[in-house]
Amino acid sequence: MPEDNRFHLAIGSRFENIELVQVVLNDSLERLGLDSDARHWVDIAVREAVANAIKHGNAQDPSKVVEVDAEVDAGELVIRIEDQGAGFDPGQLSDPLAPENLLKPNGRGIFYMRSFMDAVDYGSRPGGGTVVTLRKRLAGPQAGARSGS
Repeated sequence: MPEDNRFHLAIGSRFENIELVQVVLNDSLERLGLDSDARHWVDIAVREAVANAIKHGNAQDPSKVVEVDAEVDAGELVIRIEDQGAGFDPGQLSDPLAPENLLKPNGRGIFYMRSFMDAVDYGSRPGGGTVVTLRKRLAGPQAGARSGS
């Protein structure tokens, strides 16, 4: 991502801070030339990841931080969301589309992330916490950009 489209945010674990992430993300995606549909779906995936980090990862503790980083690397938009929680095993989540889970509220955010992005990976932070990496392949001139990191 060109330097002006690459960003790092560290927010306190409060839901109202999601709006700040969305404003910065949308501006960066617009500068990259993503069409409004692509921006919308990436925005939903990131919103879900940040909400999960705040709610499930950091247990809504405003003293804990959620970090969001975005860059373009080898033709992919890469967005990392990190929390300071205990971590979790995504393999333990129930399928939100299974008949017995259709009315349950849990698991939908991860389903949306997987539906709207090309790849969703989970890892652990040193010292605890979860790192969610969202990847979206880009087409056009922005696909050739490479980060400086």
